[in-house]
Amino acid sequence: MNIKVGQESINPVTGERAIVRVAPSQENEQLFVVDLFIRPGGRVTGEHFHPSLEEAFTVTKGKVGMKLGDKTFTAPLNERVVIPAGVVHDWWNAGDEEAHVKVEIKPGDRFYEMASNLFGFARDGKTNKKGLPNLLQLVLFGKEFEDVVVFTKPPRWVFNAMYILLSPLARALGYQGSYKKYLEPTRSSKFQSASEV
Repeated sequence: MNIKVGQESINPVTGERAIVRVAPSQENEQLFVVDLFIRPGGRVTGEHFHPSLEEAFTVTKGKVGMKLGDKTFTAPLNERVVIPAGVVHDWWNAGDEEAHVKVEIKPGDRFYEMASNLFGFARDGKTNKKGLPNLLQLVLFGKEFEDVVVFTKPPRWVFNAMYILLSPLARALGYQGSYKKYLEPTRSSKFQSASEV
């Protein structure tokens, strides 16, 4: 995995632009830090939780709505909000200007792989308007990264049944859980507006 400080990644569907500030390594116990910029109307791919990692958000500009467990609130400016492993959460740009959030993830190596695939699917036009890939891709992606992210919809028992039924067909059609091409830094520096997507 070749993660560089300063590397930029764009998700034109969800409206996220991430710039790497600290790359995960053995020396920093896999800490991954990004500056995340979210355009108005932008949001994370879907409500989810992380089974084995902690995430922290510090909003430095803009208005970011958050759902954390059963609480919904506007993230306070310049205050660190910690999301422990296993806590369901969601977030979105709740304002009319670009928001800037410092995101810290630990451990972040597998998170980087997961997010790079989601951003890659979106850049290649292989997601729906919420940023999720088609069902055959989703079952393999979801199983590949179930240690990193679990979406709340569909419920996990439904997802597991879909995986059993659909994964042989998905593999036969050439789908994979993760793609090496998405793990390489992109050269795009243009952040598409909603009208360009």
